[in-house]
Amino acid sequence: MKSAKKWTKFRHKIATNLVRPFFGRIAKRKYHATVDTFDGEGNRNWLVLANHQTDFDQFFVGMAFRRPIYYVAMEDVFSKGFVSRLIEWLVAPIPILKATTDLKAIKTCIRVAREGGTIALFPEGNRTYSGKTCYIKPGVASLAKKLGLPIAIFRIEGGYGVKPRWADNARNGEMHAGVTRVLEPAEYENLSKEEFYDLICNELQVNEPQTDAAFESDRAAEGLERVLYVCPHCGIAEFETSGDTVTCKSCGLSARYTAAQRFEPLSGDLPFDTVAAWYDYQEAFIRDFDLTPYQDVPLFTDTVQLDEVIVFKKKKPLESAVTVRAFADRFEIEGKTVRLTLSFNDIKAAACIDDHKLNVFYGDTIYQLQNSGGFNALKYCNVYYHAKFVQGGGEDGEFQFLGL
Repeated sequence: MKSAKKWTKFRHKIATNLVRPFFGRIAKRKYHATVDTFDGEGNRNWLVLANHQTDFDQFFVGMAFRRPIYYVAMEDVFSKGFVSRLIEWLVAPIPILKATTDLKAIKTCIRVAREGGTIALFPEGNRTYSGKTCYIKPGVASLAKKLGLPIAIFRIEGGYGVKPRWADNARNGEMHAGVTRVLEPAEYENLSKEEFYDLICNELQVNEPQTDAAFESDRAAEGLERVLYVCPHCGIAEFETSGDTVTCKSCGLSARYTAAQRFEPLSGDLPFDTVAAWYDYQEAFIRDFDLTPYQDVPLFTDTVQLDEVIVFKKKKPLESAVTVRAFADRFEIEGKTVRLTLSFNDIKAAACIDDHKLNVFYGDTIYQLQNSGGFNALKYCNVYYHAKFVQGGGEDGEFQFLGL
C-alpha cells in the first residue's frame, strides 16, 4: 500500500518567502500596519491562534513567521475555480466547512502537525462586526489539546478601525499585530477543557471601541446597513448610509460616525455611542424577539444573486436577481427560474461570508446569497439561529448563539 502524500511541501516555503515582501508593502500602504516578527519561533512547529479583524489578517500572521503557515480556511476560499487551485498549490490551506463541525478538517490539522507544519486558526471563525472579539466555540480547546503543539497567541489591534468588516473602504489610522503570549504544552495539558477554553478566550479578547485611536474617513458610516437592522425606536428596520451619517429609514433617527469610532446623534435619541453597544443591543433584542406573527408575513425581504457552492471546487450561478424572504420557520427564494422553500428544520447551518454574502447549508447543498450593495446577511443568520433555539426549547438565561 502506498503511503499518503505529505500535505507539507518544500514549495510552500519558497512561495511564502517570495510573496512575503509583496504583502508586507500592502500591509504598510493600505492598512498602516506594524507587524512584529516572532523572535521565539525557533525550529519548532506551532499552533497559531489569532483574533480576526480584517480581510488581510492571514497575511499579518504570515509576515510574523519565517516558516510557511497552513491556514484553516473556509469553503469560500476553495470555491473560486482556477484561483483556488493556485492557492492550494502554493500554500495548501486546510479546508473547513464554515459554521459546522468538520471532522475531516480536524484530521487534516493533526496530519499537518505530525508532518512538522505550523497551523494558523482564527477561532472566531469570523471577522468581528463590532470591534469586539466574537464568540469562540469551545471546540478550539479540544483541537489544541489534540495537537499538543506550543501555541502562539496572535493579537491584531486597530484592524477594525482601519477596515471594519462592514465597510468597503479603508481608513487612515494605525494598527498593530504580533504574538503576545506563548503557551507551552506543559502549561495547558493539565488544565480542564473549560479552563483552557477560558484562557484562550481571555488572551484573544480585544475591544476596539474602548481605545482612543482615530481612524479618518470621509465615508466613515458607509456600510453600517450591513450590520445594523434594529432601531432602538422602531425595532426591526432598514438603515441607509451616506458619508459619515447613518439614518433609520422608518423613523429618521440619524447619527454621525466619527473618527473616534463613536456615534454623535443628529436627529432623535440614540442610547449608545459605539457599534459594539448597538450590536449588543441588537443581539439582545433578537434573543427576545417573538417570531410568531411572521409565519405568513415576511420579516425581511431582499433582492440578491443566488449561487450554489460546489464544495471546495467552484460556484455555480443559479440566478442573478432573486427575492429572498425570511419567515419564522423558513427562507423563501423566488426568481424567474428558481423557487425554493428552505425550511429551518432542513437547514444545517447559516453563515455570513465576507461583508455581503450568506451561505445556507441546506441538506447536502450550499446556497450562497450575495449583494455587494447594502445587503445585510447578518439579520438572516441571526433570525435562523434564534428560531432554531426557540424550536429546541432553549431555557431563559441559556446562552443563545446567533451565528455570524
